[in-house]
Amino acid sequence: MRARLLWGAARSLWARGSPRPSRRSLSCGSAQLDELFARGGPLRTFLERQAESGVQWQTRGSELAAVTRLLSDKEQELRETERLLNDENEDLRKLAENEVTLCQKEITQLKHQIILLLIPSEEADENDLILEVTAGVGGGLRHASASIGGRQVYKYMKYEGGVHRVQRVPRTERQGRLHTSTMTVAILPQPTEINLVINPKDLRIDTKRASGAGGQHVNTTDSAVRIVHLPTGVVSECQQERSQLKNKEMAMKKLRARLYSMHLQEETSKRYSARKIQIGTKGRSEKIRTYNFPQNRVTDHRINKSLHDLETFMQGEHLLDELVQSLREHADYESLLEVISKKV
Repeated sequence: MRARLLWGAARSLWARGSPRPSRRSLSCGSAQLDELFARGGPLRTFLERQAESGVQWQTRGSELAAVTRLLSDKEQELRETERLLNDENEDLRKLAENEVTLCQKEITQLKHQIILLLIPSEEADENDLILEVTAGVGGGLRHASASIGGRQVYKYMKYEGGVHRVQRVPRTERQGRLHTSTMTVAILPQPTEINLVINPKDLRIDTKRASGAGGQHVNTTDSAVRIVHLPTGVVSECQQERSQLKNKEMAMKKLRARLYSMHLQEETSKRYSARKIQIGTKGRSEKIRTYNFPQNRVTDHRINKSLHDLETFMQGEHLLDELVQSLREHADYESLLEVISKKV
């Protein structure tokens, strides 16, 4: 049951694809981001200091300064227009209402543009990925993996990495006790040939007979493949196919994904030590989410957010989108704080 639920949520997230445009998107309506942009807030102060100093601390600094000036001008225009909302002339009030709405939309777009200029995109956001599920406490499914492809699939799946906890009362439980079990989900971006080059001399490839359930071919042919990357000691295995060639291909795919994930984690930790939510998604020991069936509740512990419609959430509908968007907004909020702390 636990495995089916986890896979169902993941499947619905990538199968539907992203309804959003291909350009990186961000909602500027969260309370945290509004607080940063407020007059006297840390981000506003940072932008004003950058504009006053004239120092361009990055290649897009001139563009950032220009957008910041546009934002200040548009906010001034909004304040002046809002004064007309109380005018005695009804026609003028209606014109002012329309102008206020237009100004607010443009201000949101300018804030959005500033955030995109300040926060670099993740290198792997456009990549395909390997999803691995490993049994934890009380786990029934020992291990499973899947190769997932699609437009910006890693961008939306990367927050699912970590320990998922399920709390339920099994039908066989006569005393109504709550049972807790866990499963670890790893989201590994799949590198392109340009992203990662592996020297064949650095690999040791072993074959062995497959074990476990699987039919007549199990323990009769050397179809299972185990690949060791000698410089790092990273190991990848696959025995899910009858063909040794297919197992080797999948094992190599998983190995490349693990090595690439190690590289990205190292680079991310160097650049953004404060981006706890981003770094945490790549760890295997962090408990990130609880699915509590008696309470009909799913809670994401990274942002302390709970949703009370577990069945709808597991179907991957709007509630899953809402949670992913909240995680992305919080990650960008932490990124902005990191940028500000380094440059102030």
